[in-house]
Amino acid sequence: MIATSPYADVPIPDLSLPDYVLEHAECYTDRPALIDGVSGRTMTYAELAEQVRRAAAGLAAHGFGPGDVLALVCPNIPEYAVMFLAALRLGGIVTPVNPLFKRGELRFQLRDSRASLLVTTPTALDTALAAAEQSAVREVIVVGEAPGATPLRALLAAGVEPPAMRIDPAATAALPYSSGTTGLPKGVRLTHRNLVANLAQLEAVEPITPDDVLIAVLPLFHIYGLTFVLNLGLRCGAAVVTMPRFDLGGFLRLIETHRVTRAPLVPPIVRALATSPLVEGADLSSLRTIISGAAPLSADVAEACARRLGCVVKQGYGLTETSPVTHINPENAVRRGTVGLPLPNTECRVVDATTGETLPPGQPGEVCVRGPQVMAGYLGQPEATADVLGADGWLRTGDVGVLDADGYLTLVDRLKEMIKVKGYQVAPAELEAILSAHPAVAAAAVVPSPDEEAGEVPVAYVVLEGQASAEELMAHVAEWVAPYKRLRRVEFVESIPTSASGKVLRRALVERERQAWGG
Repeated sequence: MIATSPYADVPIPDLSLPDYVLEHAECYTDRPALIDGVSGRTMTYAELAEQVRRAAAGLAAHGFGPGDVLALVCPNIPEYAVMFLAALRLGGIVTPVNPLFKRGELRFQLRDSRASLLVTTPTALDTALAAAEQSAVREVIVVGEAPGATPLRALLAAGVEPPAMRIDPAATAALPYSSGTTGLPKGVRLTHRNLVANLAQLEAVEPITPDDVLIAVLPLFHIYGLTFVLNLGLRCGAAVVTMPRFDLGGFLRLIETHRVTRAPLVPPIVRALATSPLVEGADLSSLRTIISGAAPLSADVAEACARRLGCVVKQGYGLTETSPVTHINPENAVRRGTVGLPLPNTECRVVDATTGETLPPGQPGEVCVRGPQVMAGYLGQPEATADVLGADGWLRTGDVGVLDADGYLTLVDRLKEMIKVKGYQVAPAELEAILSAHPAVAAAAVVPSPDEEAGEVPVAYVVLEGQASAEELMAHVAEWVAPYKRLRRVEFVESIPTSASGKVLRRALVERERQAWGG
């Protein structure tokens, strides 16, 4: 069975992403576009368009142009939108980076993406400067004031018009990093057409209007937050409230203060809304819809949250490689436990992972999707691209799902090795490489372990050839990675299960973890 969208196909405009996102900005000139959740500072649509114009002029004056890569290493602040859209307006490429990355993680992405400019905030500046020293980055720009970097205000003071650009819709616009189905993180080449297509698809099914207020608590360095919250919200004329770091109390206050109507979230936040006593005293009456993505949400949690808040709670699905959305539940036909129906212009099928044979409804298999939002490929990795993206346009997701007779998709497992911690990707190969660099480690395998709060957490099975404690090895890994990637447990074993070719059989260890936790 090939599931097609119940919606009519939508036309995909031949526009650059910034032109599409800001196409109607002049209709909303005095309406709030971006609200800084920390300070309450508001940027109107007229001010946003002007800031993007000035930033583009400043970037051009600093030698940034078509094909150049800008690394955006910032938390959720209004300037994120300004710098993202300004770089793309010049035909440049933006690689979004987690501002909590340690120096080695950041350096890897800077080198691999070949970034020439980096934009960050004072809190991440020391790490950014250290990582930039051994990369192609020639200038670091800081939002605010800090020694060692060019202040953004100087960039915005260029006082000239940015050069006029004719941008090919097939050109790469964003370069987020994903582990794909296996291995280390890879640059995902998302074109202007990919990103514009996904916005056009979402506009057709998501009832967002200029009267809506969206909360941007999802990190904008994650494609879910970048597309579904920031770009979609701005395209539709809504107000977007930015929250740099999640805490439940602050999140609830922002919903109350700004009368948030729509909240794209991840399952751990939905669970908190369903269970936390903090919610009891909060006025969340403005909230009409919660959209959960990035990891599966149980039907029980969705039902409990919807009942408690009196709003729609629905799931969607996608990948970094699909810009990201491929499926979503219709607002008026939510089926709990499913991730919904294909978006317009999107096809989905479930196949036997070994033979590639398309399976009938009700049978589990690997989920494959096809549509205009599917990536152009992985940066500089043709073999990895060919492994997941066929010549016929079908993308292998590495997720296991079941289609019902109506085309609703339910996720039931995962073939790919990647671990999902609160919706963030963690590549086992990255942590295994760090472990293996410890002199006491002979071999290591990292797998996901079920966790009620985070969904999954990374744990390691280690073979020793020297003396080391579990605490020492966990501390060793923590020195090199962002907090969400840290190992939560180390278990010592005599051997790691491998195939005849030497490939680690992580599935055996995953099943061991599930059995230990009653899964």
